Amino acid sequence: MRFSSLFRKGLLASVCAAVSLSSASAASLKIGYSDWPGWVAWQVAIDKGWLKEAQVDADFQWFDYSASLDAFAAHKLDAVMATNGDALVTGANGHKGEMILVTDYSDGNDMVVAQPGIKDMQGLKGKSVAVEEGLVDHLLLLKGLEKSGMSEKDVKLVNTKTNETPQVLASGQVAAIAAWQPNSGQALHAVPGARPVFTSHEVPGLIYDTIAVDPQSLHDNHDQWQRLVGVWDRVVTYIQDPKTQPDALRIMAARTGVTPEAYKRFLKGTHLLSLADGKGVFVKKEGLGSLYGSTEISDAFNVQQGVYKSPQNIDSYIDPSFTASVK
Repeated sequence: MRFSSLFRKGLLASVCAAVSLSSASAASLKIGYSDWPGWVAWQVAIDKGWLKEAQVDADFQWFDYSASLDAFAAHKLDAVMATNGDALVTGANGHKGEMILVTDYSDGNDMVVAQPGIKDMQGLKGKSVAVEEGLVDHLLLLKGLEKSGMSEKDVKLVNTKTNETPQVLASGQVAAIAAWQPNSGQALHAVPGARPVFTSHEVPGLIYDTIAVDPQSLHDNHDQWQRLVGVWDRVVTYIQDPKTQPDALRIMAARTGVTPEAYKRFLKGTHLLSLADGKGVFVKKEGLGSLYGSTEISDAFNVQQGVYKSPQNIDSYIDPSFTASVK
């Protein structure tokens, strides 16, 4: 799913930045997407030909998530599918993307999974928890502790790569792990009796998933980006309509290499947002109900964890005009 990384710098990035001056305005929009239901959803529009119908010349390129962020940071993509917190990280490391569409928020796929016998977050007090420090589920863990009247000082963090957390939980080395799907699901399967004691369902809006676009490409290809945003409601409707959902699941599952039945479980932990929903999220206010408020929380977390040094200008990362313009 998602991964906040400190991106590579140096000669290669400089060369790619120079190349981007000529490539950013290319007719085809180069968009990086990866294995998260709100982003895999675009496969429906691709396979159904809806983008071409809307006269959108888009080249969707499939990546592991962290690799897509690296490619965007190196100016190899016009846009990347990213969480709102990770969009800040790319900007702090040299390539700002403007979020023009919110596809969804995590609604249970991000979890704190505990060993059998531990029934709630308070059961973790004084125990070890494996999490990849500085990443989005570290923030989820902190929110879970906060809601249970505890803090990070009440547990012992074991810095662990997210894709290794299922094995670490199964080894018995820790009392719990914090991870996203499919890793969280793998942990539940690997340890019979393990259970989620806190999930993103309890903090809706903590993790928004977005399309972040290079500002130059937005300027040069404004009409195409507007038309692409306009396709989104058709995608959401096709996925949510009981009559067409089986076909949508077939398409999404084929893209990720799992069964439609398995992918349906992932979809349940993702709250897709229609454009009408998105217009509400783009209203500037405090709190998790707003992309602005949520991103401020991610920004404070990133600074606290040393992902970057200074708070970012949140407004400069958010452009509500594309979503607002769709009638």
